[in-house]
Amino acid sequence: MIANNKEIITELVKVDMVFELSGGRDLTVVESVSLQIRQGEIVALLGPSGCGKTTLLRILSGLIKPTRGRVMYKGQTIDGLNPGVALVFQSFALFPWLTVWENIEEALKAIDISRETREQRVEQVIDQIGLEGFEDRYPRELSGGMRQRVGIARALVVEPEILCLDEPFSQVDALTAENLRADLVDLWLDQDRNPQSIFIISHDIKEVVSLASRIIVLGELPGKVLATLDNPARYPRDYRDPALENLEEVIYELLTKGIMPDEEEHPALVPQVSQETIEALPPVEVGEIIGLLEMLEDRGGEVNIFSFANELKLEFGHAIAVAKAAEMLDFVDTPRQRVLLLPLGRTFLSADVNGRKSIWGSQLMKIRIFQIFKNMVELAGEDGIPRETAIEEINLLLPAEDPEVAFEFLASWGQYGELFRYDSDEDALMAFETEPQEEQNK
Repeated sequence: MIANNKEIITELVKVDMVFELSGGRDLTVVESVSLQIRQGEIVALLGPSGCGKTTLLRILSGLIKPTRGRVMYKGQTIDGLNPGVALVFQSFALFPWLTVWENIEEALKAIDISRETREQRVEQVIDQIGLEGFEDRYPRELSGGMRQRVGIARALVVEPEILCLDEPFSQVDALTAENLRADLVDLWLDQDRNPQSIFIISHDIKEVVSLASRIIVLGELPGKVLATLDNPARYPRDYRDPALENLEEVIYELLTKGIMPDEEEHPALVPQVSQETIEALPPVEVGEIIGLLEMLEDRGGEVNIFSFANELKLEFGHAIAVAKAAEMLDFVDTPRQRVLLLPLGRTFLSADVNGRKSIWGSQLMKIRIFQIFKNMVELAGEDGIPRETAIEEINLLLPAEDPEVAFEFLASWGQYGELFRYDSDEDALMAFETEPQEEQNK
């Protein structure tokens, strides 16, 4: 179902979002983004982690104001909450002290309707979403899938024209996610009820191809629109449909063009990043990076990024994140669809455990955020940096990132490289103690 000729419900017009960092520096998160959501379509916003997808969703819904550009609803510029949308959050965001019924009803408290109408709406949406029998349960008593159903029901009860979802299936298992996606399409196909349209944020290519009638592809930070693609496949859709497989390939190509360089670059010719640049860490484990290096060595030093993702059954966006993390450490190069093992990567693999840690730590110290935190830990002395303080600092340095997630990977990468360690008892980043130091302290 393509809705290009239908009325535009809401749109963003040349939106920029710039966050001010400490020291008076600016970080551009999204740049000159325009998009439209029309009646009768499912629009998916697809892009790698950290490219500004959630920021755009918050701008569209009116939760934050763009630095430049306009948010429009039915042809009128708005300044504040968007009256046409309701949000479903990735983290469920339910009130733990309220029952299922009360959580859903809470969304109607700000609307001037009678108690009778409110109860009718809650009852209707509970039936619609399949929550019968769970009305008196608390969130802690529900599975992840059922909690997400409550989140969807709470958004639907206000009868929005557009249902906006921020990676809504990322915290549930694959079968539950598939069931929720099918139910979501069924809701949208019921033309007698709102929502008229759905706007979903995702980094999962298969998910958006199976769901969306139109796909907007964003590039890396600062997020810019790489392409807008129509998906004319009829509902219900079959994953094995060649048209969907072809569309996946188009998106893969767009992402690799937008995220990986077009031409192979010799490492010595790559310009050095400014010491003031704070680069976000890809959310990948140390073991995943080492696994990629070992896979490259086994295959003669080169692998296609699609093959890497398929062979290890990784979501494509995460496969790119692993490759970019290895590139950040100068272990690989990523020209277009290839990942190439560099000499330092080979040296790392040939080293013993302590040698690997030494190389890893040396490479981390070329990354600005590790320089900052290594210095902070040394200045803090034996008490270390409380986790809360570290997260506040990350929030200042990387305002577009989830500071909790960024802290997790900062700590794990730093600990492997023996720059600092996370002490769970003290809930703090502490100086890393080598074996000789520990022996001296005994």
